[in-house]
Amino acid sequence: MSHDRREAGFKRRTRVADALATLLDAADPHGRTESVPVADADGRVVAEPIDAPAPVPSYDRAAMDGYAVRAEDTFGASDRSPAVLRAAGTEPESIAPGEAARVHTGSAVPGGADAVVMIEQAETVGDEVEAFDAVATGENVGEAGEDVADGQRLFDAGHVLRPSDLGLLQSVGLDAVPVYEPPTVAVIPTGEELVQSDPGPGEVIETNGLTVSRQAERWGGEARYRDVVTDDEDALAAAVEADLDADVVVTTGGSSVGERDLIPEVVDDIGEVLVHGVALKPGHPVCLGVADGTPVVSLPGYPVACIVNAAQFLRPLQKHVGGTTADPFPTRRAVLDRKVPSEPGTRTFARVALSDGEADDRDDDLPTATPTRASGSGILSSVSLADGWVVVPEPREGLGAGDVVDVELWEVTP
Repeated sequence: MSHDRREAGFKRRTRVADALATLLDAADPHGRTESVPVADADGRVVAEPIDAPAPVPSYDRAAMDGYAVRAEDTFGASDRSPAVLRAAGTEPESIAPGEAARVHTGSAVPGGADAVVMIEQAETVGDEVEAFDAVATGENVGEAGEDVADGQRLFDAGHVLRPSDLGLLQSVGLDAVPVYEPPTVAVIPTGEELVQSDPGPGEVIETNGLTVSRQAERWGGEARYRDVVTDDEDALAAAVEADLDADVVVTTGGSSVGERDLIPEVVDDIGEVLVHGVALKPGHPVCLGVADGTPVVSLPGYPVACIVNAAQFLRPLQKHVGGTTADPFPTRRAVLDRKVPSEPGTRTFARVALSDGEADDRDDDLPTATPTRASGSGILSSVSLADGWVVVPEPREGLGAGDVVDVELWEVTP
């Protein structure tokens, strides 16, 4: 890192929204597509508009067990004066005026019939059917295309498929669906102090790379979890350059302005640093850049700061590169039981644990949100013990005990 950059430190920090916009503007969707079986497409991103090739149902169907009839033949029917109809043969293709055909829920309504008398409102007597209820045209009949019309738009490009969507696709007769390939995410942990196991004095077990690679996969990517790279400019540059064929490169550690924080300088040498230092806590030393057209996200080495920044920058970047957008995290309303301090102008993420039950004698039975740690971006257990985090926006100077807040459940969904 240049001397000037070290001296400047983080006196100017980019707002989170501006930093993310800058990053996304520098990254293009990869555009690679493939066709996958419908049964294997859960969570995949639709690559082109999908229209129904056939209606559902493809025929008029009985919505009830009973008798298919012409509605006009039942006019005036009642318990005391039933309409008497001739029983048609078994599963006839059509019925004549004055006939009734036995049908079951979901079976085709024969031609000529336009209504169904429910089974409990009819009785077979010899070769006749007595209908005790007058039905209107279309009553108890599901028309062809009632569920899905022929040619109806089902999904636009960018839609993330859910299990219910797969059922819909299969119902219209599709065996495969065009989707974007998952974005590839290279995760490179850095730091000469990192080891995979059995740490000695001054050594630390590597966790950030593991955590981020699994986050990347949960968010729909294919992660390459690389070996630890020591704090050496040539080694770091070689590691980043070796993975520039990935859609996103992520490094963990070495993103600040210390003597061993070499990643920003390395990224600037082989590409361009777009943002270094964000008004976010914990984790303002994040560095966002691009090299040979590949976005590079350099996450801070403190575990909590690393996780927060991954959620704020890597997740939306992955979704963008993979052809869709990141939905907001689900939230749950809760009552803070302790104050949460924050610095005006900085977006703060406070880890909280939720406990069900009535809070502060309120009538709304909201759960209580208890901060698991007010500070300490290196305390990984404070995240594992938390259910989510409360976001304190930039204009606020903290939150008070008793405040009703939205808790972001950041690990609940992709």
